[in-house]
Amino acid sequence: MAKKQKKPSKFKKVLGSVLRYSVATVSFAIVLYVLFALFFSTDKERQLERENRLYRDRYAQMVAKENLISDVVTGLMEKDNDIYIGLFKSQVPSADAASAANFITISDSLSENYYVSTAASTSGTLMLMAGSVDSNFAEVFRILQEKRDSVPPLCLPLHGMSYVQTGASVGMKYNPVYKLQVQHDGLDLVAPQGAAVYAAADGVVSQVVRSRKGLGNTVEIDHGNGYVTRYCLLGDISAVKGRRVKRDQQIGTVGISPTLPAPHLHFEVRRGGRPVDPVNYFFASVTPEEYARMMYLSVSTEQSMD
Repeated sequence: MAKKQKKPSKFKKVLGSVLRYSVATVSFAIVLYVLFALFFSTDKERQLERENRLYRDRYAQMVAKENLISDVVTGLMEKDNDIYIGLFKSQVPSADAASAANFITISDSLSENYYVSTAASTSGTLMLMAGSVDSNFAEVFRILQEKRDSVPPLCLPLHGMSYVQTGASVGMKYNPVYKLQVQHDGLDLVAPQGAAVYAAADGVVSQVVRSRKGLGNTVEIDHGNGYVTRYCLLGDISAVKGRRVKRDQQIGTVGISPTLPAPHLHFEVRRGGRPVDPVNYFFASVTPEEYARMMYLSVSTEQSMD
């Protein structure tokens, strides 16, 4: 006689029903969520979609502006080159490090002696330039150690100045007025007429000259320790002889003369009564790259502007 099969208990029936109901409920919820996500958007999603559309539109506008700015910059560079040639009667010198060091392309047609002599000349020039900077640093540190009240004039006399405004510095330069080589005792800094001129360091105004001849309106400031700065070819003068001025205090404005090719500031630094290269004192006010370019342009520019 066959054995009777045991009927499942009531508990197991209930548990199976609950599990089937749960699985069906979860599956239905997932399907609803997928359908909702496909056909409906939340407020956050709609906001992100609007932002994406806005960014796409702005990106197209930015690309157009970038192309326009690129064309404008190219045009300005060509204008700057034309202005430079007009002012200094020479081609615009390259301001990259390789050309500044007078590096040359290797050629089999040149002798070994040429390379040796060129390398010796270039290294000697670089050593002199580095020596000037080192001596200025040493002087600053020496003055600071002695706790003196004044330091060398290390600030630019023009605010927001770029290396492209640098003209001829100290040395024999071609003078546009006399049409011959003459000694140039300062640094030409191209600037628009009326641009503010500032004191390069604390000091006392030792001289104020108002003249239409030579270097025109001039302010001289004694900074102590043998340092004197002169600001020439000024328009208006706000400095008063005998009064103290602070570093970065305005002392006048850039002027203009009908005999000169363009408005600019003729800036001199004297130490112990002798003119020194003002560019050697700019290292604390500009980046190393700007400083290198200023130094190169000041040396390579063959014509002064005054």
